[in-house]
Amino acid sequence: MTTTGAAKTRPIPGSHLDLLTRPLHAVLTTMGPDGQPQSSLVWVDVQDGVAVVNTTLERQKGRNMAANPKVSLLVVDPENTSRYIQIRGDAELTTEGALDHLDAITRKYTGYPAFYGHVYPVGQRARETRVVGRIHARRISLDAIHIADH
Repeated sequence: MTTTGAAKTRPIPGSHLDLLTRPLHAVLTTMGPDGQPQSSLVWVDVQDGVAVVNTTLERQKGRNMAANPKVSLLVVDPENTSRYIQIRGDAELTTEGALDHLDAITRKYTGYPAFYGHVYPVGQRARETRVVGRIHARRISLDAIHIADH
């Protein structure tokens, strides 16, 4: 299963790549069926220069991305809250490699070897369709406006 709205993807600036590779939580905003935004706290990673998240098609954010790929991803540096990256673009969903990615991102964020059986019950795996959401950036915003000290 793959859905996409992918055209040209803007590159993630190297100056802010660490915000996606460090175990920092991100806010993923999707558009609900009623046209209202829905935001979720997510784990984030980078694959092939593209920000990626992992979810299920049974969760609201997964259903929203499957119906409308327009998303926004925001990561704020906890050591300097004026430093952030916001990626707006289209989510491409795929089931390919989703469980392997889930376990890798679980190790990154928690140190546990796997998601199911450590973070979430093993029995839940059979009731969920895991997907990787590759976020193809159309627009990237960096950092807050700074006022110089006088």
